[in-house]
Amino acid sequence: VQLQASGGGSVQPGGSLRLSCEASGYTGSFNFMAWYRQAPGKKREQVAMIASGGSTLYADSVSGRFTISRVLAKNAWYLQMNSLKPEDTAVYYCKAESVRENRDYWGQGTLVTVSS
Repeated sequence: VQLQASGGGSVQPGGSLRLSCEASGYTGSFNFMAWYRQAPGKKREQVAMIASGGSTLYADSVSGRFTISRVLAKNAWYLQMNSLKPEDTAVYYCKAESVRENRDYWGQGTLVTVSS
């Protein structure tokens, strides 16, 4: 199973980016799909999570600015990031949880830089 994250880049404060994560090699749907981020010198933190049923959870720091969505048939999920702030600068990772296999899968990370 491979997760491919994409969509990172450099943007000015107040700008927007859309991250994508696509999984290959997995049969069926994941139970939970999420985005994490890790800023320099900080621990990795969960940013947003979406369950296969559609329920979502956001970190307080991004609630109202970021939106997570998924397309189950493609085993793909996305993170729409609006009103970006310099403190959103980090490497963003996608993660998928499979209850059936009792394991997590991680993507390789994509860098988001918010700077003027």
